[in-house]
Amino acid sequence: MHAAFLLLRGGKGGAMVSRYRGASRISSQTMPAETIVLGAGIIGVSTAIHLARRGRAVTLVDRRGAGEETSFGNAGLIQREGIVPYGFPQEIAQLFRYGLNNRIDMHYHARFLPKIAPFLARYWWHSNTPRHAVIAKAYAPLIENSVTEHKDLIEASGADALIGRTGWVEAFRSTAKRDAVLAEAEGLRRDYGIGHKALSADELRRTEPHLSRDFVGALQWTDPWTVKDPHALTLAYLHYFESLGGRFVHGDAKTLKQTGTGWQVQTVDGPVEAPEVVLALGPWADEITRPLGYRFLLGVKRGYHMHYAPAGNAVLNNWTMDVEKGFFLAPMNKGIRLTTGAEFADRDAPKSPVQLERAEKVARDIFPLAERLDAEPWMGARPVTPDMLPVIGKAPRHDGLWFAFGHAHHGLTLGPVTGRLIAEAMTGEKPFLDIAAWRPERFAI
Repeated sequence: MHAAFLLLRGGKGGAMVSRYRGASRISSQTMPAETIVLGAGIIGVSTAIHLARRGRAVTLVDRRGAGEETSFGNAGLIQREGIVPYGFPQEIAQLFRYGLNNRIDMHYHARFLPKIAPFLARYWWHSNTPRHAVIAKAYAPLIENSVTEHKDLIEASGADALIGRTGWVEAFRSTAKRDAVLAEAEGLRRDYGIGHKALSADELRRTEPHLSRDFVGALQWTDPWTVKDPHALTLAYLHYFESLGGRFVHGDAKTLKQTGTGWQVQTVDGPVEAPEVVLALGPWADEITRPLGYRFLLGVKRGYHMHYAPAGNAVLNNWTMDVEKGFFLAPMNKGIRLTTGAEFADRDAPKSPVQLERAEKVARDIFPLAERLDAEPWMGARPVTPDMLPVIGKAPRHDGLWFAFGHAHHGLTLGPVTGRLIAEAMTGEKPFLDIAAWRPERFAI
């Protein structure tokens, strides 16, 4: 979703065309539903599925097609190993290196820093080592159920051809970094049962014969699943939702208003009204929550990707991260996708894909990439809370209003588990996980 919910793009990078130009386009008759889900990314579609499975009449609303915003451009990982959320650097030397603003894994717009300073301060505070450890324990139940909950929807939607089950690889340029990450991996195996195996330089070369010899070894996470086309997966889930009787319409989330009997939102097919509504709007959630009086201090991390053809007969077999340089290469259906780290900038600022340019230069040195396959770099925005935990639960001060956003780097990973938890809570079931740690009340709202 985007700030201008009334507008739908005519194509990637194309002009914005209004879907509301003329009263004749909108019916005067209000369409009933039992639940409205605002936002058709992976979180919203998964929520809509689980509600429809429980017999709810669900209308899913988005200004664009399903999965065309944040859910479109991720690295394609269902990160069963991602127990520890990405924290803010704590070491002074590391902060200084990031401050130079010349890296691949992080970039910032200097003029944006004053605006985001309150969020960054709280993010830094929560990333302190003892607090971060507590947060990881609260985060773990979501991650631990990520693969099994996706498996359910993958089988139901017939999307198995999009999924890989061999994990992904972190490649190391230095023995010091390799040893540090392997030690952390052993801790995750001990505490959470996360599977992995160490690869020597020779084993990595046998696994990835077209990768350069810059790497001293690698770690292969064996539990995560990979997705060959994240957008196609979201569409498969959408089609399954529609097969359950659910309805997807284009509409304006900013028209949401409370009525005497529930909530109403305008769509191209007319107003839709329901007793309950779920906000699954990702980085645009605050455009609805703020007018309702909620202050979540929601931050944004922007990211970029580009697809490339492999040169000659080169093959990349695994989703592979160049750990020290901070970029990812993923062999997807559309080509080899190069993804960048985090960019701290205004959500709606023009693209500034300097990280992608930096990453491409390095990536071409380690793997034979040929031409770019996209007309321009894709950019998306990840919604981040200062404590790195998503917001899942009922709004404290409004009947029938539910929140499901703030999943940061793990939106794809946590879509189905979030959808199940929200649906169970909304329909009076006991959620299969205790959602207390992710409730909105943890903020001073």
